[in-house]
Amino acid sequence: MARSLANSSIFYKGISAVPAASSTASGSFYKDMLRFFTSVPSDPDTHEDFRPTTKVGTSDISLKDIVEQDIKENPVMIYMKGVPELPRCGFSSLAVRVLREYNVPIGSRNIIEDLEIKNAVKSFSHWPTFPQIFINGEFVGGSDIILNMHQTGELKEKLKADTEKQQ
Repeated sequence: MARSLANSSIFYKGISAVPAASSTASGSFYKDMLRFFTSVPSDPDTHEDFRPTTKVGTSDISLKDIVEQDIKENPVMIYMKGVPELPRCGFSSLAVRVLREYNVPIGSRNIIEDLEIKNAVKSFSHWPTFPQIFINGEFVGGSDIILNMHQTGELKEKLKADTEKQQ
């Protein structure tokens, strides 16, 4: 049965008539003969459970305030892909492994889960890539900088100075 269907010219005409991935001005495309929309309709009859939401939109606290609070409350703060127990990229994993060598508590935020925080951190630090590490409220850099500081002994001194300030 499958062989006769595959050899049928009707079958091939039907497949060639379906666009594989065509984009239109309305933001829709076809995939596997289903139509998908990339824009959210502004239909007032849409139930509120299906309307787009923002995580911090209803709060009085701004995203910048959240970043500042994270950095203030955590002597070592890392914004990374994943969490320290399960990093989701090699750079984040490297940064966590280096920081764990010093047995310091690490505060973290998963930027994959919250793109608004990711953008807020980028604009706060003026640094485009992740992970981003802050020590004692100061932006230090990413995994390459932390690794270099570890190799030169500078990270040990910075973390030592940080623990002395807390005591």
